[in-house]
Amino acid sequence: MPTTVAFQMDPIDGVDINADSSFRLAEAAQGRGHQLFYYPPDALYFENGRIWALAQEFTVRREVGNHVTLGDRQPLALDTVDVIWLRQDPPFDMGYITTTHLLDRLAGETLVVNDPFWVRNYPEKLLVLDFPDLIPPTTIARDISVLRRFREEHGDIILKPLYGNGGAGVFRLPPEDRNLASLHEMFTNLSREPLIVQKYLPDVTQGDKRVILVDGEAVGAINRVPARGETRSNMHVGGRPEAAELKPRDLEICAAIGPLLREKGQVFVGIDVIGGLLTEINVTSPTGIQELERFDGTDIAGRIWDAVEKRLAT
Repeated sequence: MPTTVAFQMDPIDGVDINADSSFRLAEAAQGRGHQLFYYPPDALYFENGRIWALAQEFTVRREVGNHVTLGDRQPLALDTVDVIWLRQDPPFDMGYITTTHLLDRLAGETLVVNDPFWVRNYPEKLLVLDFPDLIPPTTIARDISVLRRFREEHGDIILKPLYGNGGAGVFRLPPEDRNLASLHEMFTNLSREPLIVQKYLPDVTQGDKRVILVDGEAVGAINRVPARGETRSNMHVGGRPEAAELKPRDLEICAAIGPLLREKGQVFVGIDVIGGLLTEINVTSPTGIQELERFDGTDIAGRIWDAVEKRLAT
């Protein structure tokens, strides 16, 4: 049955149509006859007891440079919409958190995917802490003495901001590197947030596997291989996507985390696995749909919409 769907996301006219997962979700929704609306996060507002957005109806097409047609910008009462996709990219800052509080007020009226309450409470680098047997040695701290103690124990470490994204601010510090204090000073001058440190996993040179889960079930994976001389495997900093199979360890991890994701309304999730260890559970704006579809021919966007429509029906 056709439904109305709103995408809360970063500017849609600037996306890469051959890589962006939000574009692929919109394309699949349009193919099912759904009516689409777009609005950026700063167009969301509360007024007279209701949640609204200054939104534009839109259509998409797979034409580079001419991929979207946007209608006029008009107030849209979001309790009249069937589905809202929470798809803006991190950083997971107070602006992002505020949008989840506003969208929470639509509970019982509109299906928000992924569920904003649990997106807020399960950010990528914190949800993994619920599964200590699946993750590498990890510490979250702001105090430099705690970070130094972790480094003394594990030697080769990865240091990164707790609420960053896309590989920004990720540093590998091998034992001979003397920059821990300088990096700590830089990060703590920029924000009041703690940092996260993890033991460096040498297997990352063979790839950082992105596994996609739909409603708690693994549906496929790609391997992201870092560029030569680079620690980060993120594709926008030169990581190369490769075909990958779901191995028994991947399925074991997904079986452990899947029921919780499904229970908490996290319909589209991407996890990162390095050397058989879980490093992140991405719920805010996961990616990888188009790469996976190209490698194995599976209609991942269709499977996601099947899960959304099933939730609508129940």
